[in-house]
Amino acid sequence: MTPTPITDRVSKWGEGPIWHGDRLLYVDIEAHTIIAFTPSTGAERTWNVGQRVGTVVPRARGGLVWAGDTGIYSLDEATGASTLITDPEPGLADNRFNDGKCDPAGRFWAGTMSLKKQPTAALYCLHADHRIEKKISPATTSNGIVWTRDTRTMYYIDTPTKKIRAYDFDNATGAIGNERTVWDTGADPTSPDGMTIDSEDRLWVAFCHGAKVVCYNPATGKVETQIAFPCSGTTACAFGGLDLGDLYITTGCKSVEEPGQGRLYVCRPGATGVPAFAFGG
Repeated sequence: MTPTPITDRVSKWGEGPIWHGDRLLYVDIEAHTIIAFTPSTGAERTWNVGQRVGTVVPRARGGLVWAGDTGIYSLDEATGASTLITDPEPGLADNRFNDGKCDPAGRFWAGTMSLKKQPTAALYCLHADHRIEKKISPATTSNGIVWTRDTRTMYYIDTPTKKIRAYDFDNATGAIGNERTVWDTGADPTSPDGMTIDSEDRLWVAFCHGAKVVCYNPATGKVETQIAFPCSGTTACAFGGLDLGDLYITTGCKSVEEPGQGRLYVCRPGATGVPAFAFGG
């Protein structure tokens, strides 16, 4: 289960992988770039959006939706033009959008982070009618978010807390409640970052500065698998491939040179992912 670098691209800070159709979407935050990589052909398309971009998701009617320094935007893949949908934090210049994903009903959940590491950020939900709702506040560095197969539970990470939290989730309305901690990683010197979920509702969490992705089973409260990397900047992961059995992992470049940093990695950990959801608006 050794992860292998794939493509020649070295990202300044790779993040937010998501598999859709036959390709992997992810971002290079500090290079202001959205990347679409098709493993079957090796083809790679990129779009520079002119600002730091924290996350990207597919749009059901075509194109992409992304979130960055100044709000949430749609992207026309053919022209590369971005159009602002909404900016819920226009007065918070030290905040930017970070990680996010779509729920099973097609709402886009995306959270902000404070560049000054202050609790001024929040997790937002963008509905299909473009109404935006603040869901969790305060937060400091909003990160991984996933839903269980039965849609009844949402898991979420605010990185500085070092906790993976669970919420009861109503897929019909997007309401959340009954917050609880399912995994406190406080004993680990590194921090939980991006996250994905497999077909058995196990959580796969990338630990930033930890050189690892860890599989945790909330049902048993146990770590089941740990994948080691040559570089410490492991940021996020997503299952993909035709059978959703490939695990793709993004990494970033630290100021100190490390082997393999900034590369996109892939491995087959013996688990199967679940299809990602597209934005319905």
